[in-house]
Amino acid sequence: MAVAFDLLHPVVQHHVVNTLQWPALRPLQEAAVEPILGGVDCLLLAPTAGGKTEAAVLPVLSRMAREGWTGTSVLYVCPLRALLNNLEPRLADYAAWLGRTVQLWHGDTTQGARRRTQLERPDVLMTTPESLESMLVSTSVDSQRFFADVRAVVVDEVHAFAGDDRGWHLLHVLERLGYLAGRPLQRIGLSATVGNPDELLTWLQGAAAGRPSAVVAPSAAPPVSDVGLDYVGSVEGASRIISSLHRGEKRLVFVDSRRRAEELGAALRSKQVDTYLSHSSLSAAERRRSEQAFAEARDCVIVATSTLELGIDVGDLDRVIQIGAPRTVASFLQRLGRTGRRPGSSRNCLFLALDQDQVLNAAGLLTKWAEGWVEPVVPPAAPRHIVAQQLLALTLQEHKLGRTTWQEWWGGLGPMESDGREVLDYLLEKGFLDTDGGIAFIGPEAEHHFGRRHFMKLMAVFTAAPEFHVYAGREEIGSVGDDALLADTSGAPRVLLLAGRAWLVTQVDWKRRRVHVELSDLPGRAKWSGDGGGLSFEITRGMRDVLLGEEPAGVHLSKRAVTVLNDLRDHYEGLVAEDATVLRRSADGDLHWWTWAGAAANRTLHASLDIIDPRQRIGDQVLRLRHGTDLRAAASALRGGRVQDLREPAVNLHALRGLKFSAALPESLATATVASRLGDPTGAAATLREDRLLHTE
Repeated sequence: MAVAFDLLHPVVQHHVVNTLQWPALRPLQEAAVEPILGGVDCLLLAPTAGGKTEAAVLPVLSRMAREGWTGTSVLYVCPLRALLNNLEPRLADYAAWLGRTVQLWHGDTTQGARRRTQLERPDVLMTTPESLESMLVSTSVDSQRFFADVRAVVVDEVHAFAGDDRGWHLLHVLERLGYLAGRPLQRIGLSATVGNPDELLTWLQGAAAGRPSAVVAPSAAPPVSDVGLDYVGSVEGASRIISSLHRGEKRLVFVDSRRRAEELGAALRSKQVDTYLSHSSLSAAERRRSEQAFAEARDCVIVATSTLELGIDVGDLDRVIQIGAPRTVASFLQRLGRTGRRPGSSRNCLFLALDQDQVLNAAGLLTKWAEGWVEPVVPPAAPRHIVAQQLLALTLQEHKLGRTTWQEWWGGLGPMESDGREVLDYLLEKGFLDTDGGIAFIGPEAEHHFGRRHFMKLMAVFTAAPEFHVYAGREEIGSVGDDALLADTSGAPRVLLLAGRAWLVTQVDWKRRRVHVELSDLPGRAKWSGDGGGLSFEITRGMRDVLLGEEPAGVHLSKRAVTVLNDLRDHYEGLVAEDATVLRRSADGDLHWWTWAGAAANRTLHASLDIIDPRQRIGDQVLRLRHGTDLRAAASALRGGRVQDLREPAVNLHALRGLKFSAALPESLATATVASRLGDPTGAAATLREDRLLHTE
């Protein structure tokens, strides 16, 4: 064992050697010991199954023992309850080596378990940001006492937090916890590979940015990966390939939507493949049954959305299959890392494209992966709605808000510093907060918008669109969002596809949004609202490179995939060019600007250049110019587009409904927040700076 091992507590050393029977610490674990023991804020980077959990926990427990920490001194925060449940036995074993305890606290924790946790505070509390918030505002939890001894927080899958508003929520909650504890909290983030680790760590430090910090990411040769791309044409075609390939092995299939998961699950079961499903609209019990059965089985398939992308253990996995392509290289790396954990095995992933567009998308993504490129993690801009939520949540927590002291709770955290005063003034003006002298209290508008069920709507930073809960007898199967099917009055049987099985609707309770069903042999259908999105500038440019003849290095392309790519190159000939955008008139007479810039950058260009037709649906590859535009005038206008004139996209007011807590913001701020997240000024600027603009009639 190396010198770093000798720095761990002797009891931890003993169990690493004798209980875990490790011959040595992994490079990441070895490199993390000294900075964590020294109280430094850290970001630990390694692929899935790279030993990140132990790299953080073993030195934290050593520090806990050596420094005599008491009470609940460590928080272990995860984005998913299932991940917490999966990790808890392992962390509990490690803590028990030192006579320490670990407890879970999340939405599924029973009231009895919560009472025991409060009476006998664990040394390590495993939880989610939303549960921490609920504890802070709960009248049954003495948060001042419970969190008084917190000294360190481990944030697992920190990249998953940082990429959306849950990350901003987490940072604000951690600042409040540090204020209660009276000390800055050591922050340790665990992440898969990201493109901007230094910026991610600075973000994680929050108001304490500038404290000693360290990115821990020992260099290592990239693991060998077996990656392939095939074209199968349909869900039925994918089910034939999956059912015939790798029999006797355990296969994890990723899909892009809940609807696709249900369709593929049903198709595989029709071929007598032992199939399980995991997606967010299945009940927690149904997901646990599927994941447990899959973990214990051998010759089987589990079809999942991104719910199984993070590090939940599903047993000894043999193969990963991807239907279509994920939207990011980072997501692909997470999925690829689910394989290759068994000695003698290698990481592998087979892409099955259902149409030609998916072939191009997958090839573009794999081209960027082969180049070693990974997306930077960029927190969403201007989280003003989280600022509003936090002001109301702190008022609930303290039963009041000091109008001159409220800023102390967040220690100068950026969003609160920049927007807190304006948001607070609006909350006071509109009655979300009432005042008595220099003190503010929860007002009638906050009660009206968020007050039901003890302000639960204020605690959940994300809630899904309203859906119907589906019951077979007294057992909840999951939820669906297909109002049209449920409201069908044609007299035809209403059959849902859920959990890979067909269910005949027997009754709909519209008031309680419940659907009662029974098993059926009739064909069913599955539908939820779309996931939205669009591709990034870099992935779209990767697609352009593929059309120009590049192929992803180290990726096996089937004959069918090669044929499709050649057909696509013929189809797009004249619409792609190296280091250039293309202006070309289509058969209907309209001019199209082939930017290959991604949807967000195209939205920015669409908002900024008057020559672009405002009435169009924005995609990744092309923008339509105004009808009747002269070619030479268009070329001149596009060449004259200036980066300094780029504007944020316009916002449809209906889009504000998708911004959580927007009711607590003035419309101007809510609109500005949404607008700042729709575009990509960097990609748009790169497009305007392109070396050449080719044009042809």
